[in-house]
Amino acid sequence: MIFIIKVTTNKEDRALELISDKIHKKELQVFSLSRPHGLRGYIFLEAEDRENAEEAAYNLPYVKGIVGKTVSYEEIKNMIEPVLEEINIEKGDIVEIIGEPFKKEKAKVLRVDKSKGEVVVTLLAAVVPIPVTVKLDNVKVIRREKEEAQGESKDDQKEEYDSDTPLGDSPGFNMGTDESPGSLIPDDY
Repeated sequence: MIFIIKVTTNKEDRALELISDKIHKKELQVFSLSRPHGLRGYIFLEAEDRENAEEAAYNLPYVKGIVGKTVSYEEIKNMIEPVLEEINIEKGDIVEIIGEPFKKEKAKVLRVDKSKGEVVVTLLAAVVPIPVTVKLDNVKVIRREKEEAQGESKDDQKEEYDSDTPLGDSPGFNMGTDESPGSLIPDDY
């Protein structure tokens, strides 16, 4: 039977340790304890019967009590079993950081470490590029390097100049002889 134990929020780990110590000291018939990631204020306890579960959680700090209804494994399966997601981040991608402390910052991926679940990025808004290591679940891809490279090749084709046009007649080309503001070299240089 799986029981849900209500505990103080943000003290789940400490409550789990206290319950575990009590189970080992009293040799109770408790088979497993679980604190699912993302579920705050609750711990799952699998025990032979309700008496063992109550004895494991009775009179401990941070433990508020046992929820009256038991649950089946199928009901909590998605919270306990890790979901393997395919990592779709590559070197050179532009990502947005969705976790603190760099929330909503844009960055470029330098390296992906799938075994550790981390990505090394440089912040685009930073004046000096400093590598920052961030967890994979704290970034989302905004733009791919491949898409960017394909976009540049199309732009290069658009900007080809007609070979019959002399350079002085090209739009935006200024030899510096003009008196117009914005010329690159001042006349009195």
